[in-house]
Amino acid sequence: MTTFLIGLALLVAGGAVYGRVCERVMKPTDDPTPATVQSDGVDFVPMKKWRNSLIELLNIAGTGPILGPIQGALFGPVAFITIPVGCVIAGAFHDYMVGMISIRNRGGQVPELVRLFLGRGVYYVYAVFVCLLLLLIGVVFVYTPGDIFVNQVLHQESTLANPVLWGVYAAIFGYYVVAALFPIDKIIGRVYPVFGAILLVSAVGVFAGLFLNGYPLPELWDADPGNTLAGDFVPIFFVTVTCGILSGFHSTQATIVSRTVVDEREGRTTFYDMMVAEGFIAMTWAAAYAVAGLLAAAYVALVTSAVRKAGGRGTD
Repeated sequence: MTTFLIGLALLVAGGAVYGRVCERVMKPTDDPTPATVQSDGVDFVPMKKWRNSLIELLNIAGTGPILGPIQGALFGPVAFITIPVGCVIAGAFHDYMVGMISIRNRGGQVPELVRLFLGRGVYYVYAVFVCLLLLLIGVVFVYTPGDIFVNQVLHQESTLANPVLWGVYAAIFGYYVVAALFPIDKIIGRVYPVFGAILLVSAVGVFAGLFLNGYPLPELWDADPGNTLAGDFVPIFFVTVTCGILSGFHSTQATIVSRTVVDEREGRTTFYDMMVAEGFIAMTWAAAYAVAGLLAAAYVALVTSAVRKAGGRGTD
């Protein structure tokens, strides 16, 4: 548990200190934002800071900081240190920087910003890359919640032969289409904050459960910390846990929210702090998986020992 608490302290303290440093670099001003200057009732709509923050959290989080850290936990307790450090100095500033640059460039989306600052050649390469990236992300954001809903709620098998699964997929995809077509404050602005809050509250619940139940967590200095993939730490760790540390996908979401921010000074909370919150979610789920692994190993050892004893008595 000590390693986890050290990582948590790095996340909270580092986020507070380095967040201020990043804010000084970006130097928020009183200039009007695209949400007010270009307000069109569709994409450019002024919204409250708490609403923007929860939308940003859900946009960049989703299932990424849950499934990724679960894989990352296979590297052992080093994940409890790598996640917060990477989140604070890389991921959070990345999201904040992109969001602020978009605000200062008429709410431009990433392809527009790439063409503006890096030139037309890089823009064409990026356009192909981002299309593939968003296609893969779209697939993940459909089948992951769909499989969970069919398995955990409907108690059915999530196989392609099950027509219910296809119906759920279609419903989720349909929702995404509708959310994209309607004004941002009509569906996204009302639904996303609710699910963003649920995501955060669920992580807090898991976090509290770890302490209230006194579950053990592996330590860096343990003789066998359970780092089954330690030899492949670089680069595999940074591929599996990207959403908890740094993700290029986040930039496509920060520029969407940049069109609803009414004050540049809200940028730190909306972009930087929400990435720190995602780091907390990532650490929590990595810890939960580590606990599950330790309990499973202890159970197997207990059963094995009982079987051996029973076998020994049977031969007497």
